[in-house]
Amino acid sequence: MFGIAWGVGSLLLLVGLGEGFRSGNKKQFSDLGENVMFIWSGRAPALNGSFTGLRQYYLTENDYDDVVREAPHVKIAVPVLSRGDVRAVSEFFNSSGQLLGVPPAFNQIRYIPIDDGRWMNDLDNSEKRAVVVLGDEARRVLFPGRPSVGSIILLNGIRFQVVGTLKRIGHGDNNTLNLRIFIPYNTMRQYYPPTGVGELQNAINFINYQPVSREVHELARQEVHKIIARNHGFDYQNPDSFDEWDTIRTVDQIGKIFDAMNVFLGSVGLVTLALGAIGIVNVMLVAVADRTREIGLRKALGATNGSVMFQFFVEGAFLTLVSGVIGMAGAAAIMAGLAQLPQPPGFDTPRLVPTTAVLAISSLAVAGILAGLYPASKAAALQPVEALRKE
Repeated sequence: MFGIAWGVGSLLLLVGLGEGFRSGNKKQFSDLGENVMFIWSGRAPALNGSFTGLRQYYLTENDYDDVVREAPHVKIAVPVLSRGDVRAVSEFFNSSGQLLGVPPAFNQIRYIPIDDGRWMNDLDNSEKRAVVVLGDEARRVLFPGRPSVGSIILLNGIRFQVVGTLKRIGHGDNNTLNLRIFIPYNTMRQYYPPTGVGELQNAINFINYQPVSREVHELARQEVHKIIARNHGFDYQNPDSFDEWDTIRTVDQIGKIFDAMNVFLGSVGLVTLALGAIGIVNVMLVAVADRTREIGLRKALGATNGSVMFQFFVEGAFLTLVSGVIGMAGAAAIMAGLAQLPQPPGFDTPRLVPTTAVLAISSLAVAGILAGLYPASKAAALQPVEALRKE
């Protein structure tokens, strides 16, 4: 019985843990946004076709404009300005999180959950208004236990009004995303342009874009490559010239890893279940041997082969069923206990996967049939005279 219970329980629990990791990773990526893709400035060959020297190139607003105009498989794109050296000061405390200048459409690509107030609008951007939206941790630091919307903060000495705050993103102690501070793109361009980009007046730090659908993300990526390579004078077929991150590809790769892990963990559980079924078969064979005289007496009194076979088949199947139910209950109890514990980043509460439950029940049924059928057939094959002679 223990083998069957352990096999069913381990099958459900191991696959449930794998699904917990899969779900946790999906949530981490959903904190960035849906189907979001990044491309930053990069390094290209100094001479087209050369592989010896590299030169730095910087993305510009021209690149962004061309992507919007010429890439049919790009649904939406936004330019982003970023600085990490801007000091935010309130009347209570100060913070040095990342400052981002973004257009209003940024929240259509990236995950921006508003907690209080509002997000930036087109007028904020076109009129270069001094308004700011605070990430959750930035709000906690700058306004501990106090209302923030409507208050004033200083960004490198320039007054900005807080118009909105964000909900907390992610889990655990990683506050990088929550320390971000957002201001309108044109305001950022005026007061805090990118640094380290030479004499370029229209440089941007990176572009976020989203394909028309997940299925065409490679086409969208190739279109963006061609545009940037053309604008900066290098071959788009050189992948080392691009500094980028395709979260769709990463999610798909991680999904394949978890699929392989689920197959492996499920196989371990099935092997354990098979060993448990063999154990049940051995128990029932011993029972047939110990009850040989009983079988002979029953058959001498008129019991048919079918009735004897049915008796032992039911006993074997019942033992298997009880063992499987114990295993399922144990796995469910462990999952419920884990759900009460704080979950680390990248891991979600293990859950019962319906397909795995169906697989476990199907495997349990097969194990029950095997565990009952063979010993039952052995019992039914006994001759009454020989069985009654057995001591």
